[in-house]
Parts: sequence; structure tokens; C-alpha cells
Amino acid sequence: MLARRTFLAAAGAALLAPPRQAFAAEPLAFWGPPAAPSVAMANAVASGSLKDIDANVVFKTWRTPDEMRAGLASRAMQVVIVPTNVAANLHNRGLGVRLLNVMTRGLLYVVAKENVAHIEDLAGKKIAVPFRNDMPDFILRRLLARAGLRIGSDVTIEYAGTPPEAMQMLLAGRVDAALLAEPGATAAILRAKVSLTWLTRAIDCQKEWAKIIGGEPFIPQAGVVVTQPFVERVERKGLETLQNALYAAVDFTVNHPYRASVAAATELGLLSPVVAEAIPHSNLVALPASSVRPDLERFFSILAEDDPRIIGGKLPDDAFYAL
Repeated sequence: MLARRTFLAAAGAALLAPPRQAFAAEPLAFWGPPAAPSVAMANAVASGSLKDIDANVVFKTWRTPDEMRAGLASRAMQVVIVPTNVAANLHNRGLGVRLLNVMTRGLLYVVAKENVAHIEDLAGKKIAVPFRNDMPDFILRRLLARAGLRIGSDVTIEYAGTPPEAMQMLLAGRVDAALLAEPGATAAILRAKVSLTWLTRAIDCQKEWAKIIGGEPFIPQAGVVVTQPFVERVERKGLETLQNALYAAVDFTVNHPYRASVAAATELGLLSPVVAEAIPHSNLVALPASSVRPDLERFFSILAEDDPRIIGGKLPDDAFYAL
């Protein structure tokens, strides 16, 4: 009789208790491009230092700018490494995107077979460029314009859908050079060696950009953006936790490139040694956005000289800078 009463009491309690979730909560994904800053983000996730933000954080790669923009617009992506002009554009369009930091001082190179060293040396050349009307294209256009080279008459641009496609165009001899971000530049150079072809980082776009702005080579090319719902959920303390984790991950990645490459190679679609070889050329940092605001504003102003829509029509306001 006692056992029966115990059973009935337990059954009644079960009926009154809220139902348990049938499935585990969806992991919070941190997103990055197939580029070197994602190595640091992948290591921040792997380190476990983000558990105070979410117990089930994972790292994923977005493959095209369209995929990334759609993810941010729909808020399916909440923490994402993006080109900084995209961050400004989406913020100015009222999509609740804020810039947490800058993750690189620039990682863009012109890879070529020819013996070229400066933007002016591209005269008469054909160059493959990935992602038309996105960050690499905008930077190259400004560099060409400042060097007095006109697209079409002086330089021919062959657009590619992705960096691997641009690399293949170069390896196949269809173009004289390719504009590639790391680790794409390293991948092209190493792939060429297999076929006994010599390629090199012929032009360091960061050094060429310094000719425009003066001072040290610095292109605040990409950084981490966070959406407003994420900011509201984690508050400033959570943003600081994220920034500190990324700062530590950059330090680890720069000082231990081969160990760091393991966490990201599969998602980037490259072999770990290729990723590791690219790290010294990637100029990785984790600079709070507000600390480099003058650099960002100068960069945005130059990018938008011909078309202010690149940054959403104006320089972003104070609310753009999450930290």
C-alpha cells in the first residue's frame, strides 16, 4: 500500500512539473570567414574561456559575403567576424550591428609570378580579384586610383566568386596575379611549389595603403560584430569576457601558430601546416573598436570617396563602437 501511495505521489508531481526539453539547446555559433582572424576565434572557442557566455559555444565558417549578410540581417548569426565596412554599412542601415574590435592590421597581398613590388607595377597586368564589390575589391580600387591606374585601360580585373577560384585562375596561368587574403596567399604559394612554379607575395597591400594615409602599415580590415540581442543578453561584462578571450587567443595564435592551426584548419578547408605558415603574415590583433576609431574613420572615408553607400552613407555614430 505504501509503495502504491509513493508511486501515485510521484506521478502527480510529474504531471504538475514543467516538461523537460526534449532536445538540448542549440549551441551558440561564433562565425568567421575562411581567413586568418578565424584561427584566433576558433581557439577562443576551443579554450573554454567563453563558457560564462554560453556553455555550448561552437565555431563555424561563413563562405561568402552574401551568406554572412543574410545571417546578420536575420539575426541567425550573432557574433561574426566581418569586413569592417560591412559592419559600418549594416549599422548605418539600422540593423543593430555593433563593432566589438578589429582583428587584423591587414592581411591582403597581391600574389604573382611576375617580379612586381608596387601597385604601379600592375600596369598592363591581369589580376584575379574575389568578391566583387566587397572589401578586397574596394581596397584594390583605391590603391589603383591613388597610383593613377585605370581599370580597363591600365589594369584588367578578372573577378572570381571565391578566393580559391582566384587562386586557381593564377595557378592555371589565366591571370598574372591574384589579390588574396591570408591564408589564401600562403596556400597559393605552397600549391605552386608542388608544380615547380614560383609565386610570391609580390605586393604587401598594407604597405601600399600606408603610402595613402602615412604612418605605419595598418588596414583595419576585419573585426568582430555583435548583434543587439546578443549585447542585451550578455551585457557589458559579457562583451569584455569575449574581448579578453579573443585577445588571449590572438596571443596564443601568434606565438604558437602550429598548435593554434589545429583548431581552425578543418573549418577553413585547409591543411593545418598551411594555416600555420600564414599566421606570421596575417598581422593579427584584438584591438577594442573604440581604441582605433580614428583609424577606422580614416579608412572608411577613403573607401567611400567614390561611393558613400559602401559604408551606409556616413561615418557610424558612437553606438557603433561596442567597446
